[in-house]
Amino acid sequence: MNHFGLPEALLLAKGLQWTVLLTLTGFIGGAIGGVVVALCRVSPLAALRVFTAGFIEVFRGTPLLLQLFVVFYGLAVLGFSLSAWSSVAICMTLNASAFLGEIWRGSIQALPAGQSEAARALGLRYLPRMRYVVMPQALKISLPATVGFLVQLLKGTSLASIVGFAELMRSGAIVSNATFNPLFVYSIVAALYFILCWPLSLYGRHMEKRLAGAQRTG
Repeated sequence: MNHFGLPEALLLAKGLQWTVLLTLTGFIGGAIGGVVVALCRVSPLAALRVFTAGFIEVFRGTPLLLQLFVVFYGLAVLGFSLSAWSSVAICMTLNASAFLGEIWRGSIQALPAGQSEAARALGLRYLPRMRYVVMPQALKISLPATVGFLVQLLKGTSLASIVGFAELMRSGAIVSNATFNPLFVYSIVAALYFILCWPLSLYGRHMEKRLAGAQRTG
């Protein structure tokens, strides 16, 4: 059994750094795409609603692991040679766009119809109405679910190891093979995931309680 020392700890730290970066990339890209998807889902244009509904069903109805395989190997077959990082980032962004778009679509439609009608009566067109009246309120309602999805996305980055991307899970496998001590190494990996996810989970539950309290008092 080899000794777990500073080089192994640094490798895990590097993997942790890539996990956080991949999560942020997927979430920020997914947030931008999610806004577009949500707006299209409630658009008066039927073609946009149907297209984005299909997009959401594809990504929500198939495993993330399968999506990673399709993007990583499928694009290569089509002649697009992308790095593991680029492929995983694209896949996580598309996946997050579908989930966040549906979360925010539900929040938009959960608002009282009078909010949109009042804005329309003031002469606001569709996009300004969504930007200044509907979306700020919908995002506030969706915050607990959005934080919950962020936790799910963070844990989902562990699947990137299957295409050779050296995030935390992949780094843990490398260190485990080098030290022949999988229980110790994967315990550290699990603790690092927990340290990242637990505060987010607590924050999500806190926001959910605040939202429930505001609805009761309202």
